[in-house]
Amino acid sequence: MIDRYSRPEMSKIWSDHRKFEIWLEIEVLACEATAELGQIPKEDAAEIRKRARFSIPRILDIEKRTNHDVIAFLENVAESVGSASRWIHQGLTSSDILDTTLAVQLNESCNILLDDLQALRTAIADQARRYKMTPMIGRSHGVHAEPITFGLKLALMFDEFGRAVERLTQTRERIRVGKISGAVGTHAHIDPKIEREVCDKLGLKPATLSTQVVQRDRHAEFMTTLAVIASSIDRWATEFRHLQRTEVLEVEEFFGEGQKGSSAMPHKRNPITNERLSGLARVIRGNAVVALENVALWHERDISHSSAERIILPDSCILLDYMLAKLHDVVEKLQVYPQRMAENLALTKGLYFSQSILLALTRAGAERKSAYETVQRAAMKTWKGEGTFAENAKREPEIDARLSSAEIDRLCSLDTHFKHVDATFRALGLE
Repeated sequence: MIDRYSRPEMSKIWSDHRKFEIWLEIEVLACEATAELGQIPKEDAAEIRKRARFSIPRILDIEKRTNHDVIAFLENVAESVGSASRWIHQGLTSSDILDTTLAVQLNESCNILLDDLQALRTAIADQARRYKMTPMIGRSHGVHAEPITFGLKLALMFDEFGRAVERLTQTRERIRVGKISGAVGTHAHIDPKIEREVCDKLGLKPATLSTQVVQRDRHAEFMTTLAVIASSIDRWATEFRHLQRTEVLEVEEFFGEGQKGSSAMPHKRNPITNERLSGLARVIRGNAVVALENVALWHERDISHSSAERIILPDSCILLDYMLAKLHDVVEKLQVYPQRMAENLALTKGLYFSQSILLALTRAGAERKSAYETVQRAAMKTWKGEGTFAENAKREPEIDARLSSAEIDRLCSLDTHFKHVDATFRALGLE
């Protein structure tokens, strides 16, 4: 387990204590449901509920002998219960306990991750509204394209993590599945009513059909969902890193008093949190590949998935919880430099208005190919430092013949590019 990145609430879900706590509750619930069917004495079920306890040191000690964690657990619980313990684990197999417990842990983890996502979206929304009409250059291929606003960039981020909420919510329903169906899933020695009762009380749905295990396509979907969310985090961490490059410097990751950026260069202010997020996203994506490999098990079950899941599922939930919290901090404390955005916007002297002139020419009757070439000539002169794009456009005879000087000035205005920003924000619920 990756303790360095573990936050208390998520860490508790994946602790040994929480795991054994759920194991015990499943066993007790199964006994109570069996008693309700009249298959074991109700007083014995009540005795099990009252007296059943576990001791982690004792379980670990027994496991040295048994080399089987569930048997070690059952022996330890039996020590606390006495003669009624003979009813514990009746008709169950180890995976009934393990997979049902895993479903509880994944469901609880989803609740935390969904809270994380909602908190992140709130922080993004606040910043998007703050910089809704702050002009900056949009880029494609890393090259200046047309103007956008920083608020629109953040609105896009808000929308992307909205899809993350949708995906995780949908995936949680497919992972929130338990099974109490016995050695090969046939309910040969345990009534399906017991499975339904136990799962219901744990907030789970019983698997419609299982083998000895809940099928691993569910867990693979869960892990790939986490990987997609981690990749979205990586995407925005990368974006903020690009925007912090010295030549750009339109935003900057918060740099605290006393913080150091380099052991060699005192001037450095590095985007270390965003770089860390990009690195950790690779870990979760790698874990998703392992989950996909776990889908193909032999016959009704082999154990090849188990050892891997004990690493990839806790670690990925812990990592994503940490990453979402860190990205929340990055967004909330982001240093935004509108003046630098304006300076970068001015670098190309209005070249980004080229499409506005091109489209106006075609609307005025010009053939598109010749209009494109005419506008491109004006743009190339601007690239070479011969005045602004608007000035060069006015000097092109083909443009001057169709567009007035006032029309060119109107077209070379940011208003053209930002006229739908309000509508976009309304559509996203950011008004």
